[in-house]
Amino acid sequence: MTQPRREVLQKLTPVLTKRWLSPDAWKIGTYERLDGYAALRKALDVHPDDLIQLIKDSGLRGRGGAGFPTGLKWGFIPQGDGKPHYLVINADEGEPGTCKDLPLMTYDPHSLIEGAIIASYAIRANRAFIYIRGEAVHAARRLRNAVEEAKAKGYLGTNILGSGFDLELVVHSGAGAYICGEETALLDSLEGFRGQPRLRPPFPAVAGLYASPTVVNNVGTIASVPYIVLGGPDWWKSMGTEKSSGPMIYSLSGRIANPGQYECGLGITLRELIELAGGMKPGHNLKFWTPGGSSTPLLTAEHIDTPMDFEGVAAAGSILGTTAMQIFSDQDCPVYSTWRWLEFYHHESCGKCTPCREGNYWMVRTYRRILSGEGTYKDLDTLQDTADNIFGRSFCGLGDGAATPVMSTLKFFRQDYLDYIEGRTAPRLSAKALVGAH
Repeated sequence: MTQPRREVLQKLTPVLTKRWLSPDAWKIGTYERLDGYAALRKALDVHPDDLIQLIKDSGLRGRGGAGFPTGLKWGFIPQGDGKPHYLVINADEGEPGTCKDLPLMTYDPHSLIEGAIIASYAIRANRAFIYIRGEAVHAARRLRNAVEEAKAKGYLGTNILGSGFDLELVVHSGAGAYICGEETALLDSLEGFRGQPRLRPPFPAVAGLYASPTVVNNVGTIASVPYIVLGGPDWWKSMGTEKSSGPMIYSLSGRIANPGQYECGLGITLRELIELAGGMKPGHNLKFWTPGGSSTPLLTAEHIDTPMDFEGVAAAGSILGTTAMQIFSDQDCPVYSTWRWLEFYHHESCGKCTPCREGNYWMVRTYRRILSGEGTYKDLDTLQDTADNIFGRSFCGLGDGAATPVMSTLKFFRQDYLDYIEGRTAPRLSAKALVGAH
């Protein structure tokens, strides 16, 4: 393990993670001692429209993958329409490799709650929901306890801190379906229906939860709000880059010495992040990696100096996504890794649209054939053609997420496929894997 240089260590910017190691960080007493709910008191003295402008001025962009400007999204909510408004926080973190929201909710739940109250006040919502993965039992328990603590202190409920603003915050556990991470499927699930994506338009800002104006934001996005209110837009923009402002929690896993969460300003490079994580494991050299989870196109060792912000990753041909950076070495097989991801997407497909439902089924069968030593050159054309027909043609982004690792490994690591087909690489699966690809 190598020690990071001082100039690289200085790139760590603990903002959202600054309380994680504090004793009893999840309790309201600790949170209040460390400036907790000070931003709420300040926000309640400001007009809601001015709060939205503050978030716009900060340049905060969504931390859930798309990077859409948060203040702009809040501004889409129509005012004076006579309908109830809702805030929904997407805490359904379920993509392989993604692990930034769960520790935030576990160790600092009050930052999410405070951000939810401020955001609800800004969009004039009197009811908010945190939709969390059903498997995240411990984090959900922490959140529910934190909600009760906030109610007892007058931060939630009626007439919050004497402001006349009322808010009910509900923590809702899903049933473990990955598709419910898609915002409209999440809304259907909240309403008690099967979680499947909706046709858009109308968009949630016009007709979301219960056909009313709704803002759907990621955990990291909402948890950033109190810090912006306290520190101001200029302080927030002092971190990150001109178009990608603020810090980001990068989740590093795989063949590195110290996997974990590293919070740095947007724009740090993978080389620097690996150095912060103690370097690659002994005997391993970087071969490929995901910049934003398994649903983003793979990048290679040649992209190690790519700025990890929305523009830099896009210029390299991928997506920043959830900043779930899975690091693979020269001892890992890109063909086998892609098959494992496809098994996940095939299992989690809701089945609503034909490209995703049928395409994933056939790609899984094709990968099993290649990895069993039964592959042919035609299989590579089949994979490329199937991925091309899924990408951009499925009802939601899950289909695109399944197709991108296939397309990127065929682009960068075609030789690895040929090694299986031509017998230079021993089969990874037995012939039994070809039977019943369900």
